[in-house]
Amino acid sequence: MNPIISLKNVYKSYGSKQVLKGINLAIYPGQIIGYIGPNGAGKSTTGKILCGLISDYEGEVTIEGINLKEDPIAVKSKIGYVPELAELYDVLTPAEFLGFMAELYNMPKELANDRITKMLTAFGLEANMHQRMDTFSKGMRQKVLITSGLLHNPHIIILDEPLSGLDANSVIILKDLISKLAREGKTIFYCSHMMDVVEKVSDRIILISDGTVIADGSIEELRQQQGNHSLEYIFAQMTAKDSLSDAADQLMNAFGN
Repeated sequence: MNPIISLKNVYKSYGSKQVLKGINLAIYPGQIIGYIGPNGAGKSTTGKILCGLISDYEGEVTIEGINLKEDPIAVKSKIGYVPELAELYDVLTPAEFLGFMAELYNMPKELANDRITKMLTAFGLEANMHQRMDTFSKGMRQKVLITSGLLHNPHIIILDEPLSGLDANSVIILKDLISKLAREGKTIFYCSHMMDVVEKVSDRIILISDGTVIADGSIEELRQQQGNHSLEYIFAQMTAKDSLSDAADQLMNAFGN
């Protein structure tokens, strides 16, 4: 089976700071990839490269056999992207904003309207469909953002902290949705700091630190290599430069004066 996503010797710098230092990955259809790492490790940068938001990288990226630099528009049509932070058009309603997104993907209007209604209803936003988004909470905005990333039924879904601001019920819905999308052959690239969620939904975990991949395997494989521990413990052991317990003690000591 050929990989649906391939990164070969991918480097990216911001000025003098090198963020990605030679990423090599082959990702296959139907996989749920948990892409984890400390702040500044290069997770979001990788996701932005994959969906064409960053083009000035070194190396080769192919999506479904298409070279990203040679035909970025064709690649973007196959990808759904839910960023950690995004600005919505506050003066629009969810129906207007999502209708605009559907037009960008050349979706038939009837299909788009039907799908928008069903998805917003599933997220509990049916009553807010025609309400301006300037009054929306962070969680409501995130639901609209998730809907916009999935609306065109993409083959590849890139999620960057998608649970941010969601209530407990919506988290359960999204976790279940991720598993069902993967069973349909969708490929999920999931960037997150929430180790418990990554551990539960991912069938392959890639740990990146300081711009390089330092672990790649299923949670069972990582446990065999690192001891029978939680992903949170494995993450801390592999990425923490100093004792996390010592750091917590130092913080407590700050209250002693």
